[in-house]
Amino acid sequence: MKVAILTREFPPDVYGGAGVHVDFLVRELRRLLDVEVHCMGEPRLGAIAHSEDDPRMPHANAALRILSTDLTMTAGVESAEVVHSHTWYANMAGHWAKLLYGIPHVVTAHSLEPLRPWKAEQLGGGYRLSSWAERTAYEAADAVVAVSHATRDDILASYPAIDPAKVHIITNGIDADFYHPDHATNVLERLGVDLNRPYVTFVGRITRQKGVPHLLRAGLQLDPSVQLVLLAGAADTPELKAETDALVEELRASRDGVFVVSEMLPREEVRQVLTHALAFVCPSVYEPLGIVNLEAMACETAVVASAVGGIPDVVVPGLTGTLVPYDENDTITFERQLAESINELVADPAKAEAMGKAGRERAIADFGWDAVADQTVKLYQSLLS
Repeated sequence: MKVAILTREFPPDVYGGAGVHVDFLVRELRRLLDVEVHCMGEPRLGAIAHSEDDPRMPHANAALRILSTDLTMTAGVESAEVVHSHTWYANMAGHWAKLLYGIPHVVTAHSLEPLRPWKAEQLGGGYRLSSWAERTAYEAADAVVAVSHATRDDILASYPAIDPAKVHIITNGIDADFYHPDHATNVLERLGVDLNRPYVTFVGRITRQKGVPHLLRAGLQLDPSVQLVLLAGAADTPELKAETDALVEELRASRDGVFVVSEMLPREEVRQVLTHALAFVCPSVYEPLGIVNLEAMACETAVVASAVGGIPDVVVPGLTGTLVPYDENDTITFERQLAESINELVADPAKAEAMGKAGRERAIADFGWDAVADQTVKLYQSLLS
């Protein structure tokens, strides 16, 4: 069986959970199938890259340029028996391939456009295009993969025209051989983190979805001994950057030990930062699963996270971390409870350590990429039988 994986992200250009998912899933699938990856961006090993820079429309909306790239992707997968697209960026290429070549199209839902209305702030009218592309592809797909139980519910609520029998739960995975405790300290020393004080960390993009402003406001209520290490990529919009920068300055005015790393660190360095943290904090307001929570758990780090989306499928309250209820109408309470949950671990580091060890055990036992690949292959086979 020949499968074409369609994605925007592929190593070395990985900036989000969807890219991590594709990277590790492809590694396992290639042990089992003939897999051809079509990605967007510059040429690279292991994939056929399609440029997003169409010279015919240099100043066009970003969403329009993505759809132009989807056309070249579609032209390149004629020999595939199954196409499998990831995120709206590649969904339309999968849909067009289904129509043009008569082959099954599988979609994996890493997020849903109707649940990310703040994307209109970033894409303008392009958000309406991305929403159309996602809806069209999902409703016509032969199978839709949800990465958590909550994501399955969200798919059926957002797109009621989809037959529930077509929506299959196959979770994200974690490479526990790569993500493991790293007891070296050279990265932390380079960043200037005080190794004699506890710190909590966040890893992710500065986007409305990730809830970073909530974490920064919660930081005002943290125990004075705690440091905050943010491995935070560039903000989605100038407005969000300005808001985040202002909150960082407010926090730094009230306490020391606030570190913001804007450049994307190599995974090996992120692993070290996760390992030594008292806790990983995930303040997301929307999260289909939250693969970074698995990465933290695999590094034996406790997780303090918002109880949204698929996060409860990963984090077991009281065992591997703490879940904080999120209410968009009462974010003050959410921020207070986020701070209280962190402070409880500051006061009881042995509890945090026990949560971290239980988290790694859970990551190994329940979230291996080999199992994810096996389930995915069985889904492909069912569409061809």
